[in-house]
Amino acid sequence: MLILHPIVQLSAIVMAIYVFFLGIQRFRFLHLRQKVTFNWKRHVLLGKITMVSWLAGMFGGISMVYVYWHGFLITGAHGKLALVMLPLILFGLFSGLYMNRVKKKRQWLTLIHGLNNLIVLILSLYQISTGWWVYNVYVLGN
Repeated sequence: MLILHPIVQLSAIVMAIYVFFLGIQRFRFLHLRQKVTFNWKRHVLLGKITMVSWLAGMFGGISMVYVYWHGFLITGAHGKLALVMLPLILFGLFSGLYMNRVKKKRQWLTLIHGLNNLIVLILSLYQISTGWWVYNVYVLGN
């Protein structure tokens, strides 16, 4: 059961990297005025899956810490950084859903959405190292 959290989160990170590269096409079109194709539907679908996976993994991780180790935020930087990421993930999810639902020309919300999600991606990459520490100390006992 304890291996499920890292698998879900690593899968979401790989998907986020792909979604990020899809989003770069949108940035190039809107802000650099380059003629590129942007696969809007794929970006939205995989972006939703990524964000929901991160949220599910986050709450799954918090639940597993509570059930297995009878604590909350005992995983140090890993758990605390997850809580920092929570509002950023929610903003990324809901701003993306809003832009998909209310389609119109916009520059600033797309830029803020993209920067926010880039920050989440960078933080999630850092979570790999903090998660490895948690796994090594709490699961393997090293």
